[in-house]
Order: sequence, then structure tokens, then C-alpha cells
Amino acid sequence: MHGLMNRAIQCFVRDTYGGEVWEQVVRRAGLGFSDFAAMLTYDDPLTDAVLDAICACLSKPRATVLEDIGTYLVSDPQIQAPRRLLRFAGISYEDFLQSLDDLPGRAQLAVSDLVLPRLELRVLPAGRYILVVDSGGGTPAGFGHVMVGILRAMADDYGALVMLDHRGTRQGREEIEITLVEAAFAEGRAFDLGARMS
Repeated sequence: MHGLMNRAIQCFVRDTYGGEVWEQVVRRAGLGFSDFAAMLTYDDPLTDAVLDAICACLSKPRATVLEDIGTYLVSDPQIQAPRRLLRFAGISYEDFLQSLDDLPGRAQLAVSDLVLPRLELRVLPAGRYILVVDSGGGTPAGFGHVMVGILRAMADDYGALVMLDHRGTRQGREEIEITLVEAAFAEGRAFDLGARMS
């Protein structure tokens, strides 16, 4: 697993629950170090051990933790890069959904050795979609739940009202049902396409 993803998990725990909880996770997972290096690669079982430790320390199921991580990646004001990458898709939530197939490629333009699961969006009638998340062994099982958190946070970001349902895994591929109830339900968060230099 790419260190950038492990570092995001670490930052999620520290920022949301505090450094003490992260140290508990470090001990329970038997890491032997406290900080992930963003540009290194770690064995997948290590990431699984960290996620198991987080679930144990927080007494939460893995699906909930993964969804919370996805929400954190988009909504935390301290980290803007994932949100910017996602918002480049267009001016509406529908644009965002239609661009999901290209997300792994766009992520690799930013970080060449970052491997995200393959995403496939299927368009159904009446504002319904199915997002297929195919990890192909490149990420820990359950990445679809991270996508549920991202989809929910991005709906808030665009001001859209959506219903999301993780439908489980079929033949190694996770399926998320997305129902776009109202595209302009509320005012979205401000977004400036040009990066500001401080």
C-alpha cells in the first residue's frame, strides 16, 4: 500500500480522535514506528493490521471507519489536495460522477506510483447510478466504503442530495448504488479552480 494512503489513515485518526488514540493504534498493530512516510510503499498486511487496530480502539466496524476516512479526505480543511483533484471533474455532482472512471488515472498524474482501484460508473434511469469498485488486490478489501464516504462528502460539497447504498461485494467487486435525489438541494462549498499561493 502506498505510504500516502497509510499517512492519510494516520492523519485521520490523529486529527479526529487525537494523538493518544493513534499511539494506541500503533501499539495494537505492532508497527514499531509512529509515522508513515508518504512516499514509501508498505506491505498490504500492515495496512490491514492498522485498520483492525483502529476498529478495535474505536469499537467501530471496519465499514464505518473506512467511510469516515473517505469523508475526512474530502471535508477536512487541513488537506485540500484530494478535494481539488475531485472537484476538477466539473461544476455539478453529475459531472463529478461521470468523471469517476478517470479518477485513478488523474491520481497517477499527481503521484505516478499511486494505484487506486478501477472505478466503473453505470448509469441507470431516474437519476440512479451503480459505481463498481474493483480493487484487483491493489488495496485492502472494503475500499468501496471509502468511496461511500467520498461520495457523501462530495454531495455536500456540491450541494446535492443523494442516497447511497453499499450493496456488498460480487465476484471481488464492490457495488455502490447512488440515487441523485436533487442536484441543487443546498448551496455548495466555494471552490476556486486556480490554486492560491500564500
